[in-house]
Formats: sequence, structure tokens, C-alpha cells
Amino acid sequence: MWRWNVANAHGAQMHDAVAMLRQAADTHGPAEVFTVTQRAITSALKVIMRADDSSGIIGDACRDLLALHPVLAERARVAARKLVDWMVKFQFDNDCDYFTLDPVDYAPALGAEGMAAYRAALDARAAGLGPRPSEDERWSSPHAHEWFTLDHNAQRLAVYDRDVEAIIRTHARDRRVAAWLHDTAVALMEIGEVDAAIDWANQAADFDHGHQARRAADYWCDLLAEHRPDELLAARVWVFRRWPSSSTAGRLYQDAGPAWPDYRDEVMAALALRPRDAVQFAQLYLKDISYAWALAHDLGLDDDRTWSDLANAYEKRDPLAVLPVYTRLVDRELIDADARNYRSAARRLKKMRTLAAGSPEAASIDAFIAAQRERHRRRPRLQQEFDRAGLP
Repeated sequence: MWRWNVANAHGAQMHDAVAMLRQAADTHGPAEVFTVTQRAITSALKVIMRADDSSGIIGDACRDLLALHPVLAERARVAARKLVDWMVKFQFDNDCDYFTLDPVDYAPALGAEGMAAYRAALDARAAGLGPRPSEDERWSSPHAHEWFTLDHNAQRLAVYDRDVEAIIRTHARDRRVAAWLHDTAVALMEIGEVDAAIDWANQAADFDHGHQARRAADYWCDLLAEHRPDELLAARVWVFRRWPSSSTAGRLYQDAGPAWPDYRDEVMAALALRPRDAVQFAQLYLKDISYAWALAHDLGLDDDRTWSDLANAYEKRDPLAVLPVYTRLVDRELIDADARNYRSAARRLKKMRTLAAGSPEAASIDAFIAAQRERHRRRPRLQQEFDRAGLP
């Protein structure tokens, strides 16, 4: 399983197997399917610990199995004590600690008495760990995994209890991290506390200028869009001013509607300091290719990927106008000796010949190709890729 392609193929088979288990749950006895599923989880965990799962296919199959487990446990009427023992062993005594369980999902199968037994089992585990480490010491603690698991369960049990104060205490903790405030908002929303969730999402967005706060700002706006649409535009403006980019400008543009002219000059002035964002905003959100093309030149865009995407769109309007851009991109691609760059440059040069065919530029493109061959005559792989593309 260390080979990437072998792991991916096995992962695909695992997904097929999960689908078979779902179907079997409707046609076979739930107890039998539950037993097979539990054994499959054990096997899947052994596999993922020995596999190159960089594609995430095996991990997704494991998560699907774990999502199916509590559903089958309820259908099969598994004894609560047996289920509690499995849940505790899975989380605390498993060599593979890649995954967590959600006691909220298991509540229907456990029932009130089973949930009480599960809480008691968690308390017993905590009692055997000694004093709880401080937040700064938690990850260096000899029982770091156990404390993480206990804290995760405390968060989910607070949601199960629909206890607002417990949710805030377990999720926000000491409020030192924007993501914790965001997590608090998500948990409050899960129990239908809309106003509180919006407030905590706002706090998370306003925490700092980091990526966690930026992600929380998107969530805050999503909540406003669904529950307080009259407040959404003001929030979009606030988010753009805090994180000016093509994406925040795009969302402001989409939600501004008829009010967009009121913000257009401010948005474009801010994006002018970020040529890549300005061009992407014009191309992807305004859908104005000519404007994006003009901005790229006026603002001195120096981003190869953006130039490539823009030229690819603009060539349909003016095939010859993009040739200088493609010429520059080929020159930059061939600075480093890299087979992938050779293939990309060869494809681009082939396109340039097609665009220039029948025009006065055709001869200059062929001359440019000849110059590249001569300049890089000691790169046989480049010559091979050029030949493969049918270049002169």
C-alpha cells in the first residue's frame, strides 16, 4: 500500500464495499451487517496506517464506515454497554488515532442510560490521567491524545445537551484563537441558537487579520445571508475592507446588486494595489475580459498563472494580441530545466503557431521556436518535447 496508485485502487474498492454495506442494511439482518461493518472498520484502520493515502481516498472510506456504524448500531439494537466499550476502546486504545467519534451520532443507539454510561466511562478515563495540564502544556503532556479526545467529547456532549454555556466553555476555551470562536459559532448554530451563533462568528471574524478570522468571516456572512439578509451587504463591505482580494470583492459585487455602483470605485482603487486580484476580479466576477486585459497592462501584472488564464480567454477576441504574452511565458517557463516546463512550453508554442497561422506573425513565431531550439540545444528532453508537439 505504500505505492500511491495501489493505495488509490484499494481505496476505490473500499468505497464500493461501503456502498454494498449500505445496500445490505436494507436487505439483510441489521445485526449481521453491523458486525461486518465493525470488522471492516478494524481492517480499514490497519490499511490506512500502512498506505500512501495522500489522495485521501482511503481516509474518506474510513469516515464513511464510521458514519455508517452508529446508524447500524441503532437498527441492530446493539447493547448499550457493548457499544460504549467499543467507543471507548476505539478512541483511547487504538493504534490509529486519525479519526474521532461523535457521541451525538450514537445517542439514538445508546439511549439515555447508554449516554450516562458513556459519560461515566469518560470520567473514569479522565480520573486515571492525573491533573489536567494547562492549555499551553496540553500537547506536551504524556497523555496529550487522551486529553484531546476527552475535550472533543466534552464539546460534542455539550451540543447533545443543548447547553449554551457548556458549548461556549468547551469550544471557546480561553478565547485565544479565532478558530475556537468560529467553532463556538458552528456548535451554537447546530442547536439552533442563531443569534448567538451570528454573534460568535462576528467575534471570530473581528479577532485579527489572520486566515482563521478570514474563514470565520465567510461563515458569518453565510449566516447573515440565511437569517439576516438585510445586514449582509454591510458585512460584505466590512470584510472587503479588512481583506481586500478578488474573492471578497466578488462576493461584495454579487450581494450588492443594484447598489454596486456605490462601491465600485472604492473596490477598484483598493484592488489596484494588488494587480493579480484586480485582474481576477474583472475576469471571474465582472466577466469583463476586455477590462481585465486593460487592467493587466495598466497595473503591470506580473503573475504568470493569471496572465496565462487571461490570455487563454482573450485569444478568442484577438488571437494576435496574446502572442507577446505567450512569448514571454515561454521564455520564463524555459529558464529552468524541467520536463514539465518543456511540455507546457511546447503546447503553448503549438497554440501560438495556430493563432498566428495565415498572419504576418507566423514567420516570427517560427523564428522564435528556432531560437529556443538553438538556445537550449543541450537539453535533449526539450528537443524531444518540441518534436513530439510537431514544432519546426
